[in-house]
Amino acid sequence: MKQFLRILGSLLGIHVLGLLFLSFYRCMEFFVLRGMITDQTTAVAPAFIRGLWFDNVMGCYVMIVPLALVLLAACFGYCRRWILRTVAVWFCVLYALLMMASAANIPYFAYFFKNINSSIFEWFGYTGTTAGMVFQEKTWWVYIALYFVLTAVFCWLVWRIMERTTLTTVSRKHWLPSLLITVALVALCLFGIRGRMGYNPIKISQAYYCNDPFLNQLGINPAFNLLTSALDDMRKENAELMLMPYDEAITYVRNSLNITGPADSTKILFRQMRNGDREEEKILTVTKPNIVIILMESMSSALLGKGYTPVLDSLKTQSLYFSNFYSAGIHTNHGMTATLYSFPALMKRNLMKGTVTPKRDGLPTVLKQNGWHNLFFMTHEAQYDNMNAFFRTNGYDEIYAQEDYPKEEIVNSFGVSDHFLFDFALGKLNNIAKQQQPFMATLLTISNHPPYIIPNWFKSSSKEPETQIVEYADWCIGDFLKKAKKESWYDNTVFVVLADHGKLVGTTDSELPQSYNHIPLMIFGAGIPSQEYTHLGMQVDVMPTLLNMLGIDYDYNGFGTDLLHQQRQMVFYSADNQIVARDSTRCFLYHPQMKKSFCYDIGQDGQLIQTHNEEPFASLRRYVFAMEQTAEFLFRQLRMEN
Repeated sequence: MKQFLRILGSLLGIHVLGLLFLSFYRCMEFFVLRGMITDQTTAVAPAFIRGLWFDNVMGCYVMIVPLALVLLAACFGYCRRWILRTVAVWFCVLYALLMMASAANIPYFAYFFKNINSSIFEWFGYTGTTAGMVFQEKTWWVYIALYFVLTAVFCWLVWRIMERTTLTTVSRKHWLPSLLITVALVALCLFGIRGRMGYNPIKISQAYYCNDPFLNQLGINPAFNLLTSALDDMRKENAELMLMPYDEAITYVRNSLNITGPADSTKILFRQMRNGDREEEKILTVTKPNIVIILMESMSSALLGKGYTPVLDSLKTQSLYFSNFYSAGIHTNHGMTATLYSFPALMKRNLMKGTVTPKRDGLPTVLKQNGWHNLFFMTHEAQYDNMNAFFRTNGYDEIYAQEDYPKEEIVNSFGVSDHFLFDFALGKLNNIAKQQQPFMATLLTISNHPPYIIPNWFKSSSKEPETQIVEYADWCIGDFLKKAKKESWYDNTVFVVLADHGKLVGTTDSELPQSYNHIPLMIFGAGIPSQEYTHLGMQVDVMPTLLNMLGIDYDYNGFGTDLLHQQRQMVFYSADNQIVARDSTRCFLYHPQMKKSFCYDIGQDGQLIQTHNEEPFASLRRYVFAMEQTAEFLFRQLRMEN
């Protein structure tokens, strides 16, 4: 019996040790990111208590197998040194994985304002690029180093505990009490895995206890969040987004987009756009102009007007500037599919990937059909996010990527710097302009994304890398436009400048901070008047708005609105696990996994004020549910067609 208790004591000691190490990572996350707390009056302790609760769930997952096998062996007097050493390896390997998620979660949360989730598995297809992103960003080195140090210390302590567990020859006469204790402890461990009493086991919603989004998420164990999101992806009931019945959603969306007539079951949003008949409304001074679309990495509207972006601040006054404009999602692939193909983001799905490359009609395909030559320029490898295959399949004639640039110009895992990308693109555009064929060029920048690489020759006015890189990204656009202005094709060109998505700027103001999706859109050149458009707009509106300016007739099956002829009353967008709708006075956020709503009134200064009265938000809820459900229908329909 004494040996049984000694072994039990060693196992429980390791469990407590694991909880201490996981709690240390949470303390470190709190210390590093505590500036994200918006409600300074909220008690912090409940977040750590809930964190210990979730850590215990993961600890029980790790403990259940050794607890059952080792204690059963001890019950009958059969426990050997090799068994304890095997168990020690088990603990070391599994806790190393748990701590890896906790260590990685700190920089991940700092960038995305979300706990690490299954969307990271999208990155595993680009091992070299992802590894470069992780190891080339110097601010992440401390977390990598700390992870290896703490993991080594943990493993040494586990091994020491197991090696110091005394084993002796014992009698088997006390096997029954030992067996009963073992059964009770295994049952207790299973309860720990379940996490709570009641009908359902513990879910991430258990961590939410206040109105501060940072503290609510602090209590969630990162490995638990990663595991549950991966399991949710595999569950049949979660594989398909179900917010409302398809028929109801489609009818609502068709009405909101003023689509009349019978619905085509294969193209439920189909309508014929006849812009060529609006001769008196045309605002361009040229016919068939060139088009240059610059998609800026992470350029939130919150970064403008702070002294970091003199070029963009100047362009605001010299362009058709959309100041109340929103990105479709929080990842680059969302921004591209929404801007170029007028299809909204479906939370964390990458809509450019698939066993078969998806086919989409959009701005590139329409322009190509009407005589434009389309080019796409990116800084990184062409296969990243399936860009090469996707864009070549869907309207682009030429793709330029890292493989086309000199090796000495590659500065990190995301390829070349912005200034090189713009200079390279300028040379190609000069050549294509000589062919007397209009072109549409899309340039996807990268500099405002970790790891930040600022050229030694660039002199910035700020001291922090996060703002220095914004200054550099802004300068690159200005330098490109300055050089392009000297070329013969400049006066015959429409420029479209917007962000793929935003980023966290300043303090968090909601479950999904506005700075992630509030982005600038500027359209200028070829006679477009300078004015500010203050009504709502979003990335899916770029295609119909631009094609109206060009006076092109086309068939359309997208979600956008021509903003110059129809004002939007509401917009919608999403993040990895959230969907949002907003109008001029309210913002509604919904978490489908938790089935939880967050409601905010919009103050005069644009700040969000949380309210618990959900009744006035019913129209926003219905709107975003219908839009996302209809997008889900079209996504599945397209996948079957491909």
